[in-house]
Amino acid sequence: MNWLNSEAFTLLGQHIKWSDMIGNVIGLLGLAFGWRRSIWSWPVQFLSGLILFAAFATAHLSGSAGKQVVVMVVAVYGWWQWNRGNGQAEDGHIAPRFATWRERGILAGAAVVGTLAVAGLFTAFPTLSWDPWPDAYIFVGTIVAMYAQARGMVEFWFAWLLVDAVGVPLNFANGFAFSGFVYVIYGALVLWGMRDWWLRSRRAARPVLEGAAV
Repeated sequence: MNWLNSEAFTLLGQHIKWSDMIGNVIGLLGLAFGWRRSIWSWPVQFLSGLILFAAFATAHLSGSAGKQVVVMVVAVYGWWQWNRGNGQAEDGHIAPRFATWRERGILAGAAVVGTLAVAGLFTAFPTLSWDPWPDAYIFVGTIVAMYAQARGMVEFWFAWLLVDAVGVPLNFANGFAFSGFVYVIYGALVLWGMRDWWLRSRRAARPVLEGAAV
């Protein structure tokens, strides 16, 4: 694993690590599969999490490394959830839907409570993270986003945007410049995917008139 954590090249004065680059490129592919509503989004995200775990663990960024463990666990859950066939559209892919107001409240509440709890843990044990609040925010936000994706909720794209807003400057500050660059691309892909899922959810919710051709 030593070569994964070695420097690949320098870009705009930023030192790019192999693990940072490879893990994030694979993660970008996973998000693209998610936009396509393909079940392959999950194993690809699992592989990305495995590589990035090695990168962050060696940098002693416990929050970011722990996030990758959660990414891998939720990826297994997402694979299982989508593989069950529940909520599939006629094309065989997952059918996007908007969360109910109750589900949104649960997601938002879990994000707030989770961030407070994890930040409190990082603050109590400073060796876990040198920047506890943003690290906790990204950790919990990633869980919320991936869970919402596993449930086929359009809101998962909004959750990723909120994670990106903090993830970009944090990754640059921590020396993971490629993660910062890729998170900018994530933002564009998230907006694109959000539009696609939004339109598909509206078509799925539109009633079909009796006798009309489908």
